[in-house]
Amino acid sequence: MTKKSKVVLASGTFDLLHLGHVKYLEEAKKAGGKSAKLVVIVARDRTVEERKGKRPVMPEEHRRALVESLKVVNQAVLGHEDFDMGKVIDEIKPDVIAVGYDQKSIEEKVREIVAQKRLGIQIVRIQRFGRPELNSSLKIKKKVTELYRR
Repeated sequence: MTKKSKVVLASGTFDLLHLGHVKYLEEAKKAGGKSAKLVVIVARDRTVEERKGKRPVMPEEHRRALVESLKVVNQAVLGHEDFDMGKVIDEIKPDVIAVGYDQKSIEEKVREIVAQKRLGIQIVRIQRFGRPELNSSLKIKKKVTELYRR
């Protein structure tokens, strides 16, 4: 009898894909063990605009395709327009949900859903990686603006 691979669910905006994103996804997959399958939910443009107050630089389908092209990712899908995490959990049926160091409100919501539905899902927080000034798309945008301001 072969052991079923664990499914790990990770999510994010992934605007201006950078090394911090890659490390987050690598650590997320590791949380599921050796043969884990990593499924990544990429936030919709509308969701990003509503949550962050600005549209992403890259359109949603480009961000999704870039994330899916990463060796560590098994599948990348766009999130729901209504940002319904419960629906995503029901559809993906993950064994592990990985949240980033900067996803505190998402982590709280996921913990609430998992407890409410009495799901046996492990929730792990992935720590920050790399130099603080280059570990977010927003910080990279600011740095580019500063460097190339005319």
